[in-house]
Amino acid sequence: MGLAAMGMASALPSFLTAGEIKKEMPFKLALSQFSLASQYWSKKIDPLDFAQKSASSFGITGLDYCAIFFQDKAKDLNYLNELKKRSADNGCYNLRIMVDGEGVLGSLDKEVRKKAVESHYKWIDAAATIGCPMIRVNAEGNGDPAEVKKAAIESLNGLIDYGRKSNIDVIVENHVGLTCNGGWLADLMKEINNPHCGTLADFGNFCIKRTMPATNDLSGWMNTKCIDEYDRYKGIGELMPFAKGVHAKTHLFDANGNDTETDFARMFKIITDSGFNGWVSIEYEGGLYNMYQKGNKYLGDDAGVLATKRLIEKVVNK
Repeated sequence: MGLAAMGMASALPSFLTAGEIKKEMPFKLALSQFSLASQYWSKKIDPLDFAQKSASSFGITGLDYCAIFFQDKAKDLNYLNELKKRSADNGCYNLRIMVDGEGVLGSLDKEVRKKAVESHYKWIDAAATIGCPMIRVNAEGNGDPAEVKKAAIESLNGLIDYGRKSNIDVIVENHVGLTCNGGWLADLMKEINNPHCGTLADFGNFCIKRTMPATNDLSGWMNTKCIDEYDRYKGIGELMPFAKGVHAKTHLFDANGNDTETDFARMFKIITDSGFNGWVSIEYEGGLYNMYQKGNKYLGDDAGVLATKRLIEKVVNK
């Protein structure tokens, strides 16, 4: 669907209304469901319509599902089969389920770890049902980095063993806690040394320390600032040897359509030089910031996804 047909063209910056860029890319484009978070949480769209939305609005057929949008449906076979059907009906590919809120896999408490591992089992089963070859988990924990790594490896090995029964891989995103340190996560992968485990390399998730939120809720956290960030280019370079997916993270664009936080040309050179030829998922978060920050300087979900897609096409075409 074109911008004019969506009724958006007149309200968009010029870099989004220029002619379309077409060129074969060395990887395939996917969409993280989190890019549409503001629409899900405001009940404007239904999670079941993710495939239709991605294919018709953006021309994107790879799907990264977020478990948080159907948290109570992990064991609902009717719901999961409907997700699978709608994906197939729209010519889409189910890539992974990104799992959050199911416990701390890197906890130093063995019982906490055991409970967390078992809480993830249902999502491995759900991934198998809808045809995703992998789930994404978090490997955070508090304590000495070496001890947390040891604990996380134990948990991940448990999930890998469970996933092997249904051919589901387990991957870790640089997302929270120690995983935002690219070197730490790369070392974890080296120690696991298992083809059924890998990374989901995210451009923007390298914040090691943030300001404290005014309130302990999503609104509070969305208004914090990063005060200590791991070098994102170094981090992506460290994670790419283990990457089973990439998140092209964006928030804000300048007048020329470039991301204001990440040099996409530099980042995509790192990706292509690594030999990666899998799926690169767009993960635009500006629409969510629009919900919780004053100033309305961010594009809405749909426009932000399209801006990210256009930016990727632009840098790959150079």
